[in-house]
Amino acid sequence: MRHIISILLENESGALSRVAGLFSARAYNIESLTVAPTEDPSMSRMTLVTSGSAEIIEQITKQLNKLIDVVKLNDLNVSSVQHIEREMMLIKLKAPASARAEIMRLTDIFRGNIIDVNDDTYTVELTGTTEKLNAFITVFDCDSILETVRSGVMGIARGSSSLHV
Repeated sequence: MRHIISILLENESGALSRVAGLFSARAYNIESLTVAPTEDPSMSRMTLVTSGSAEIIEQITKQLNKLIDVVKLNDLNVSSVQHIEREMMLIKLKAPASARAEIMRLTDIFRGNIIDVNDDTYTVELTGTTEKLNAFITVFDCDSILETVRSGVMGIARGSSSLHV
């Protein structure tokens, strides 16, 4: 099962390396990883997506909690935590004159924005769930997609529940 683990950690050099090292040492896979400073410059928030059985996820969270840089963590897929997740994608598409109207129509349907127009390409910005971004990709044939860049999943708990010190 896919799990989104939100981690509050000290904004120190090597913190990301220690988290990645924990996963590689135990042969666990990181499907997605985003890290950025929080409103407190001494802290960073890491959102990590991984898959595994309940036992594996429990082992991962226990090992993460042992790392010195980790202040607090939250598994957003625990049944008691409702959450919001988003991912951003930039996708560059071939846009010959004959396909431009269709690209614009599909971008509107998916609530995206065309952020760069060239003589023969469009670059589209799209934000949503992983499933929404994957669906947008599947409406185009592989030959029309020139490049895809994705941010990775970001997640936050709904309501008053929050990850802070």
